[in-house]
Amino acid sequence: MCGILSFTFYRSMKIFLWMLPCAIAGPVLERRKRLEKRKKELAGQFKESMMVLASSLSAGYSIENALAASVEELAMLFGSEGMIVREFAYMVQQIRTNRSVERVLEDFAERSGLEDVQNFAEVFSVAKRSSGDLGGIMRHTAEIIRDKMQVREEILTMTASRQFEQKVMNMIPFFIVFYVESASPGFFGQMYGSGLGRMLMSGCLAVYLVSYILSKKILEIEV
Repeated sequence: MCGILSFTFYRSMKIFLWMLPCAIAGPVLERRKRLEKRKKELAGQFKESMMVLASSLSAGYSIENALAASVEELAMLFGSEGMIVREFAYMVQQIRTNRSVERVLEDFAERSGLEDVQNFAEVFSVAKRSSGDLGGIMRHTAEIIRDKMQVREEILTMTASRQFEQKVMNMIPFFIVFYVESASPGFFGQMYGSGLGRMLMSGCLAVYLVSYILSKKILEIEV
Protein backbone atom coordinates (compact mmCIF):
# COMPACT_ATOMS: atom_id res chain seq x y z
CA MET A 1 0.00 0.00 0.00
CA CYS A 2 2.87 2.38 0.76
CA GLY A 3 4.32 1.60 -2.66
CA ILE A 4 1.00 2.24 -4.43
CA LEU A 5 0.44 5.53 -2.59
CA SER A 6 3.97 6.80 -3.20
CA PHE A 7 3.83 5.83 -6.88
CA THR A 8 0.38 7.32 -7.48
CA PHE A 9 0.86 10.60 -5.65
CA TYR A 10 4.63 11.25 -5.77
CA ARG A 11 6.56 8.88 -8.07
CA SER A 12 9.45 9.17 -5.65
CA MET A 13 11.55 6.41 -4.06
CA LYS A 14 12.52 8.81 -1.28
CA ILE A 15 8.85 9.37 -0.38
CA PHE A 16 8.32 5.63 -0.47
CA LEU A 17 11.14 5.10 2.03
CA TRP A 18 9.68 7.82 4.27
CA MET A 19 6.25 6.20 4.11
CA LEU A 20 7.56 2.68 4.69
CA PRO A 21 7.49 2.91 8.54
CA CYS A 22 3.72 3.42 8.25
CA ALA A 23 3.55 -0.23 7.16
CA ILE A 24 3.88 -1.10 10.85
CA ALA A 25 0.20 -0.20 11.16
CA GLY A 26 -0.71 -3.05 8.78
CA PRO A 27 -0.29 -5.94 11.25
CA VAL A 28 -1.96 -3.86 13.98
CA LEU A 29 -5.04 -3.23 11.85
CA GLU A 30 -5.15 -6.86 10.71
CA ARG A 31 -4.91 -8.06 14.31
CA ARG A 32 -7.76 -5.74 15.30
CA LYS A 33 -9.86 -7.03 12.39
CA ARG A 34 -9.26 -10.66 13.36
CA LEU A 35 -10.00 -9.88 17.00
CA GLU A 36 -13.37 -8.36 16.10
CA LYS A 37 -14.16 -11.41 13.98
CA ARG A 38 -13.33 -13.76 16.86
CA LYS A 39 -15.41 -11.72 19.28
CA LYS A 40 -18.43 -11.94 16.96
CA GLU A 41 -17.92 -15.68 16.64
CA LEU A 42 -17.61 -16.05 20.41
CA ALA A 43 -20.79 -14.01 20.93
CA GLY A 44 -22.72 -16.42 18.71
CA GLN A 45 -21.33 -19.44 20.55
CA PHE A 46 -22.08 -17.83 23.90
CA LYS A 47 -25.73 -17.45 22.90
CA GLU A 48 -25.97 -21.18 22.21
CA SER A 49 -24.19 -21.99 25.46
CA MET A 50 -26.79 -20.04 27.40
CA MET A 51 -29.54 -22.19 25.90
CA VAL A 52 -27.64 -25.36 26.79
CA LEU A 53 -27.07 -24.18 30.35
CA ALA A 54 -30.71 -23.14 30.73
CA SER A 55 -31.82 -26.63 29.64
CA SER A 56 -29.48 -28.28 32.16
CA LEU A 57 -30.68 -26.02 34.97
CA SER A 58 -34.31 -26.72 34.07
CA ALA A 59 -33.50 -30.46 34.37
CA GLY A 60 -32.45 -29.92 38.00
CA TYR A 61 -28.68 -29.59 37.68
CA SER A 62 -26.77 -27.18 39.88
CA ILE A 63 -24.88 -24.46 38.05
CA GLU A 64 -21.58 -26.26 38.69
CA ASN A 65 -22.87 -29.56 37.26
CA ALA A 66 -24.66 -27.74 34.43
CA LEU A 67 -21.37 -26.18 33.31
CA ALA A 68 -19.64 -29.56 33.36
CA ALA A 69 -22.49 -31.28 31.48
CA SER A 70 -22.66 -28.57 28.83
CA VAL A 71 -19.02 -29.03 27.74
CA GLU A 72 -19.75 -32.28 25.88
CA GLU A 73 -22.90 -30.93 24.24
CA LEU A 74 -21.14 -27.76 23.12
CA ALA A 75 -18.26 -29.86 21.77
CA MET A 76 -20.78 -31.63 19.53
CA LEU A 77 -21.98 -28.24 18.23
CA PHE A 78 -18.67 -26.40 17.80
CA GLY A 79 -16.00 -29.09 17.98
CA SER A 80 -13.56 -29.78 20.78
CA GLU A 81 -11.45 -26.74 19.77
CA GLY A 82 -14.38 -24.30 19.73
CA MET A 83 -13.72 -21.13 21.68
CA ILE A 84 -16.71 -21.52 23.98
CA VAL A 85 -15.87 -25.21 24.55
CA ARG A 86 -12.36 -24.34 25.70
CA GLU A 87 -13.69 -21.53 27.89
CA PHE A 88 -16.27 -23.77 29.54
CA ALA A 89 -13.73 -26.54 30.08
CA TYR A 90 -11.40 -24.02 31.70
CA MET A 91 -14.20 -22.69 33.92
CA VAL A 92 -15.11 -26.23 35.04
CA GLN A 93 -11.47 -26.84 35.89
CA GLN A 94 -11.34 -23.61 37.92
CA ILE A 95 -14.55 -24.50 39.79
CA ARG A 96 -13.06 -27.87 40.74
CA THR A 97 -10.19 -26.00 42.40
CA ASN A 98 -12.78 -24.42 44.74
CA ARG A 99 -13.15 -21.10 42.93
CA SER A 100 -16.62 -19.61 43.06
CA VAL A 101 -18.80 -19.64 39.96
CA GLU A 102 -19.26 -15.88 40.21
CA ARG A 103 -15.51 -15.26 40.14
CA VAL A 104 -14.99 -17.71 37.28
CA LEU A 105 -17.68 -15.98 35.20
CA GLU A 106 -16.17 -12.58 35.96
CA ASP A 107 -12.79 -13.82 34.68
CA PHE A 108 -14.46 -15.15 31.53
CA ALA A 109 -16.17 -11.80 30.97
CA GLU A 110 -12.87 -9.97 31.38
CA ARG A 111 -11.04 -12.28 28.95
CA SER A 112 -13.77 -12.22 26.31
CA GLY A 113 -14.22 -8.45 26.24
CA LEU A 114 -17.89 -8.97 25.30
CA GLU A 115 -20.48 -6.66 26.78
CA ASP A 116 -23.08 -9.45 26.79
CA VAL A 117 -20.85 -11.72 28.87
CA GLN A 118 -20.03 -8.91 31.29
CA ASN A 119 -23.70 -8.09 31.75
CA PHE A 120 -24.54 -11.75 32.26
CA ALA A 121 -21.79 -12.19 34.88
CA GLU A 122 -23.14 -9.22 36.84
CA VAL A 123 -26.76 -10.38 36.64
CA PHE A 124 -25.76 -13.94 37.53
CA SER A 125 -23.89 -12.75 40.61
CA VAL A 126 -26.94 -10.84 41.85
CA ALA A 127 -29.33 -13.72 41.03
CA LYS A 128 -27.11 -16.27 42.78
CA ARG A 129 -27.03 -14.23 45.96
CA SER A 130 -30.78 -13.64 45.89
CA SER A 131 -31.64 -17.23 44.83
CA GLY A 132 -33.17 -16.09 41.55
CA ASP A 133 -34.30 -18.20 38.60
CA LEU A 134 -30.94 -18.92 36.94
CA GLY A 135 -32.52 -20.91 34.10
CA GLY A 136 -34.89 -18.08 33.26
CA ILE A 137 -32.04 -15.56 33.41
CA MET A 138 -29.95 -17.57 30.96
CA ARG A 139 -32.84 -18.04 28.56
CA HIS A 140 -33.54 -14.31 28.71
CA THR A 141 -29.85 -13.58 28.08
CA ALA A 142 -29.83 -15.88 25.06
CA GLU A 143 -32.94 -14.17 23.66
CA ILE A 144 -31.37 -10.70 24.05
CA ILE A 145 -28.15 -11.80 22.33
CA ARG A 146 -30.14 -13.47 19.55
CA ASP A 147 -32.16 -10.29 18.96
CA LYS A 148 -28.98 -8.20 18.84
CA MET A 149 -27.38 -10.60 16.37
CA GLN A 150 -30.47 -10.53 14.16
CA VAL A 151 -30.43 -6.72 14.12
CA ARG A 152 -26.71 -6.75 13.31
CA GLU A 153 -27.25 -9.20 10.44
CA GLU A 154 -30.09 -7.08 9.06
CA ILE A 155 -27.86 -3.99 9.14
CA LEU A 156 -25.06 -5.87 7.38
CA THR A 157 -27.53 -7.03 4.72
CA MET A 158 -28.86 -3.53 4.13
CA THR A 159 -25.38 -1.99 3.96
CA ALA A 160 -23.73 -4.77 1.90
CA SER A 161 -24.17 -2.89 -1.38
CA ARG A 162 -22.83 0.32 0.18
CA GLN A 163 -19.78 -1.50 1.50
CA PHE A 164 -19.09 -2.88 -1.98
CA GLU A 165 -19.48 0.61 -3.44
CA GLN A 166 -17.07 1.92 -0.83
CA LYS A 167 -14.42 -0.62 -1.84
CA VAL A 168 -14.87 0.26 -5.51
CA MET A 169 -14.67 4.01 -4.83
CA ASN A 170 -11.51 3.52 -2.78
CA MET A 171 -9.80 2.12 -5.88
CA ILE A 172 -11.17 4.63 -8.42
CA PRO A 173 -8.44 7.31 -7.91
CA PHE A 174 -5.68 4.77 -8.59
CA PHE A 175 -7.40 3.41 -11.68
CA ILE A 176 -7.86 6.94 -13.04
CA VAL A 177 -4.19 7.83 -12.57
CA PHE A 178 -2.94 4.54 -14.02
CA TYR A 179 -5.31 4.75 -16.98
CA VAL A 180 -4.42 8.33 -17.87
CA GLU A 181 -0.71 7.67 -17.43
CA SER A 182 -0.83 4.58 -19.65
CA ALA A 183 -2.96 6.33 -22.30
CA SER A 184 -1.01 9.61 -22.25
CA PRO A 185 2.49 9.11 -20.82
CA GLY A 186 3.83 12.23 -19.14
CA PHE A 187 0.38 13.79 -18.70
CA PHE A 188 0.97 14.17 -14.96
CA GLY A 189 4.62 15.15 -15.34
CA GLN A 190 4.11 18.64 -13.89
CA MET A 191 2.37 17.17 -10.83
CA TYR A 192 5.42 15.11 -9.93
CA GLY A 193 8.20 17.39 -11.10
CA SER A 194 7.36 20.74 -9.49
CA GLY A 195 6.95 21.92 -5.92
CA LEU A 196 3.44 23.22 -6.54
CA GLY A 197 2.45 19.92 -8.13
CA ARG A 198 3.75 17.94 -5.17
CA MET A 199 1.83 20.20 -2.78
CA LEU A 200 -1.33 19.66 -4.81
CA MET A 201 -0.82 15.89 -4.86
CA SER A 202 -0.19 15.93 -1.09
CA GLY A 203 -3.52 17.73 -0.67
CA CYS A 204 -5.21 15.10 -2.86
CA LEU A 205 -3.66 12.34 -0.73
CA ALA A 206 -4.92 14.00 2.46
CA VAL A 207 -8.44 14.31 1.02
CA TYR A 208 -8.34 10.68 -0.07
CA LEU A 209 -7.26 9.44 3.37
CA VAL A 210 -9.92 11.53 5.14
CA SER A 211 -12.59 10.25 2.75
CA TYR A 212 -11.48 6.66 3.33
CA ILE A 213 -11.65 7.02 7.11
CA LEU A 214 -15.04 8.75 7.00
CA SER A 215 -16.52 6.08 4.74
CA LYS A 216 -15.33 3.38 7.14
CA LYS A 217 -16.80 5.19 10.13
CA ILE A 218 -20.16 5.76 8.42
CA LEU A 219 -20.58 2.05 7.64
CA GLU A 220 -19.48 0.86 11.09
CA ILE A 221 -22.85 0.67 12.86
CA GLU A 222 -22.72 -0.66 16.41
CA VAL A 223 -25.66 -2.56 17.91
